[in-house]
Amino acid sequence: MASATKKKRRPLRIVGLLFLLIFFLPWFLYDQNNRLDMSEILVSSPKLPDAFSGFRIVLLSDGHGKVFGDDNAGILQAVQQARPDLIVYTGDIIDEEEQLSDVVPLARGLSQIAPTYYVTGNHEWAVREMSALFAMLKENGVTPLRNMYVPIKRDGARILLCGVDDPNGPYDQKTPLALYQELKAAEGDGFSILLAHRNNRFPEYAACGFDLILSGHGHGGLVRLPFTDGLVGTEQNWFPTYTNGLYTLGSSQLVVSRGLGNVGKTFRLFNRPHVPVIVLTPS
Repeated sequence: MASATKKKRRPLRIVGLLFLLIFFLPWFLYDQNNRLDMSEILVSSPKLPDAFSGFRIVLLSDGHGKVFGDDNAGILQAVQQARPDLIVYTGDIIDEEEQLSDVVPLARGLSQIAPTYYVTGNHEWAVREMSALFAMLKENGVTPLRNMYVPIKRDGARILLCGVDDPNGPYDQKTPLALYQELKAAEGDGFSILLAHRNNRFPEYAACGFDLILSGHGHGGLVRLPFTDGLVGTEQNWFPTYTNGLYTLGSSQLVVSRGLGNVGKTFRLFNRPHVPVIVLTPS
């Protein structure tokens, strides 16, 4: 009798498990692709002036036209709560011309929180609306850094913020090495931060001499599995590297955002949209 009762319950359990799976899986995938991961990352260097102890930088990258609420209110609220001294966006903000209208409220909102700087990614150049994009950013308080640098000042001290266009940009643009040499000649051995879209060029940027590089592009490898740095690379390679968080090469450090959006019909797994909050400290 007991055995018969167990057999009757088995289909009910299967139906119950299927019911949970049908409702849980969509929620899980939505969460993985929409709930922001605000990760604090400590970056220390003996070259940092004491005045920049605790200086906070929010790193945004790879939106690919994705929005988080009306006028990107979700992003803006999260960035505001991070209390940044500086905001940087390292490219691939849009994929299509129709997404340009979403740039205005995002740029305006970010620039009202803290000084905001932007460098291009590979996808913007494919849209062929760079003049319009640069104009929108400037009109709404965001400064594009196009193969140039600006000093960031705090309590009488300064660090140097540099930016390079993505290689998909003009063929005759200034090289990162030429930019660093120009910086070195004019500013000496001050602490330098480079905004550059492509994470996989870290060895090149480190060889130039930049102290800290902030990048995106890698999308966290899309699917993150134990003991890997992601499953799929943006260069159509398996098991990429330099896709998430902090890395060191010689005297240079790299911080990579896993990005905010996706390209095409791809999705994230164990890899929520990522907004690193970099906290500087002298060592």
